[in-house]
Amino acid sequence: MFVIMIDDGLLAYLEEYVTENRKKLFHRILSERTRHFTVVLEDIYQSHNASAVVRSCDIFGIQDIHTIENKYTSKVSRHVAKGSQKWLDFNRYDKDMDNTLDCLKNLKKKGYRIIGTTPHDGACLLPDFDVTQKSAFVFGVEKEGISEIVKEQADGFLKIPMVGFTESLNISVAAAIILQDVTTRVKRMEVPWQLTAEEKQNIYADWIQKSIKNVEKLTDYYYKKIV
Repeated sequence: MFVIMIDDGLLAYLEEYVTENRKKLFHRILSERTRHFTVVLEDIYQSHNASAVVRSCDIFGIQDIHTIENKYTSKVSRHVAKGSQKWLDFNRYDKDMDNTLDCLKNLKKKGYRIIGTTPHDGACLLPDFDVTQKSAFVFGVEKEGISEIVKEQADGFLKIPMVGFTESLNISVAAAIILQDVTTRVKRMEVPWQLTAEEKQNIYADWIQKSIKNVEKLTDYYYKKIV
């Protein structure tokens, strides 16, 4: 996909090729987007699970997703994600090194608490979780759960209350429950959970470009015209 950082002049020109209703929709959705919370997927190898989490992130307003690929390549199914991946920002950690540690260090530098999701005892129950602090929710590989590195580096652990015989939830279901809960609660509090004006503008410009099939040709034409 052809997407570049664009100036105000080019943006105004490209906006002419997008309907008013679509532009209004972008602004409405951006008003609900957040980077107060983010999601980390560690070695999620089943594409339908990763795709369902991506879809939940879009639905509940999470703008950024971080994928750690130590053993497996994270793939998103367009059929399951329903196109939601187009509107989110992905950060991949897939080098020949300790990608988990690299990701967690990067998030901590940005002020995020690392929260490992786990069904085990000792973790904070979801209703008791403090949503006022920036948090990165780490979801681990389907069977084993979060890695030992995540457990060592985590600032806290979170679990969903369960009262049945089953001890765990599918990762996509767990992510949806957690994201719905924390995003709903944070909006009731005096916490700066929304994107900054600059972030909204940058994402809006990105979405405008993604909405135009021949955006590369239009961009070339615009710069030739103003030279």
